[in-house]
Amino acid sequence: MLTFPRLFVAFISILVGAVRALGKSRADLVLENIALRRQVQVLLSGGARPRFDDVDRGLWVAFREAWPGWVERLLIVCPETVVRWHRERFRRYWTRLSNENRRPGRPPIDLELRRLIRRMARENPWGAPRVHGELLKLGFVVSEATVSRYMPRRQPDPDRLQRWMTFLRNHKDGIAAMDFFTVPTVGLRVLYCFFVIEHGRRRVLHFNATYNPPSAWVIQQLREAFPFDTAPRHLIFDRDATFSAAVVGFVLSMGTKPCRTAPRSPWQNGLAERWIGSCRRDLLDRVVPLGRGHVVRLVREYIAYHHTDRTHLGLSKETPDGRPVTPRPFESARVVGLSRVGGLHHKYEWREAA
Repeated sequence: MLTFPRLFVAFISILVGAVRALGKSRADLVLENIALRRQVQVLLSGGARPRFDDVDRGLWVAFREAWPGWVERLLIVCPETVVRWHRERFRRYWTRLSNENRRPGRPPIDLELRRLIRRMARENPWGAPRVHGELLKLGFVVSEATVSRYMPRRQPDPDRLQRWMTFLRNHKDGIAAMDFFTVPTVGLRVLYCFFVIEHGRRRVLHFNATYNPPSAWVIQQLREAFPFDTAPRHLIFDRDATFSAAVVGFVLSMGTKPCRTAPRSPWQNGLAERWIGSCRRDLLDRVVPLGRGHVVRLVREYIAYHHTDRTHLGLSKETPDGRPVTPRPFESARVVGLSRVGGLHHKYEWREAA
């Protein structure tokens, strides 16, 4: 259901687009007057520190996506503040939605039982099934899933970690990984982003996004990621419910061995997790996405930058596609910065001085 803030942001975005359609120069002048007048009103409202309400926040979030010249006219707050407003608005919206739709579920177990679970796990080399069996014999009615939730987290076995790292190192040219991550949009919807990355050169083989990722959609993405006979020998993915038995069966049909990570062990798919972190820090934490098309376009631009321009420590400070070294061609040459990903990043080259 659409709420007032979402309708307000959508209305402002449509209004800004309509004004810009009237003519570029005149549209920029009209939008600049609106932005400056609103900031003057905020400053004249009194107080040593300007106070912004939801109307101001919605106005600048809409300007952020529909008007390229918004940054130069924003004088009383930083552009990063506009992105932070959107993140806070998204959190408040989903918190309210969760509270409104809260349904009665399983009651939390007693503190005594939680302590007993941790004590059994600490005093014995047992997993959740064995602890659950002991609790049943003591007359406690609790599920095995609940027991596993309160089990203390153990450090990974060093031998197991070494074996896994050896496997990744020895077979990196035949390993790919896939995973999901989420992105909040300006309409307060959750967008599920899917990608496939190879281990050998850190190349992102495929990226797409959707609001509803069923297993059939994942299978189609795998078809696009590995056309013809390009499937890897091993494919790493976690135990997300979307990666169902149908997805596992399709992976096997490609001639690929599925390698599912252990529960709550993101370190086993570390390359994919690191790429998600880089994508968030370098791009997604700095923008307010309008929707699926906007996110797909931005991330694919970032992937192109990731492949051709961005150096990687894991590749000895080389790029996945290989970037040649270009020494200074002549004495008068100067270093110039070439904009990448809408100006968030740059590539530097030698150019003849003007």
